[in-house]
Amino acid sequence: MIFILIYFILELLISIKFGISIGFGWSAVWVIGTSVVGAILLKNSPYAIMDSFQKIGFEKFNPISAQNAAISYVLGAILLIIPGIFSDILGIGLLFYTIYLRFFAKIPTKQNKFNKTKGDDDVIDVEIIDTSSSDNTSIKR
Repeated sequence: MIFILIYFILELLISIKFGISIGFGWSAVWVIGTSVVGAILLKNSPYAIMDSFQKIGFEKFNPISAQNAAISYVLGAILLIIPGIFSDILGIGLLFYTIYLRFFAKIPTKQNKFNKTKGDDDVIDVEIIDTSSSDNTSIKR
């Protein structure tokens, strides 16, 4: 509950400071513009999410990165729709995180279930049977 109150206070203070610095008209243009961009991104979100999860099949994405990219994309679009400068900054940050995950993040290599470096690959398992001593000798007591 306290985080929501802090969010609303920050949103109000940053929006007022931003409105004073660039003027009311440009602030209104900013809010309307980011709302339209957020709505377009949210409308196209099923295609972006489907693309992320298709990349899992091609082994270009791991499932955790695909999930993080999908969640940050949708949350970023929703935050752009919400009027206010602080929510727009958070939304743009989440969209940059999505871009980072999709294009710049390193994809972990797929590890095999068996550790091939643990043993020697050129060892042959053989059994030696000594036939000369057991066939011709008999033990007398």
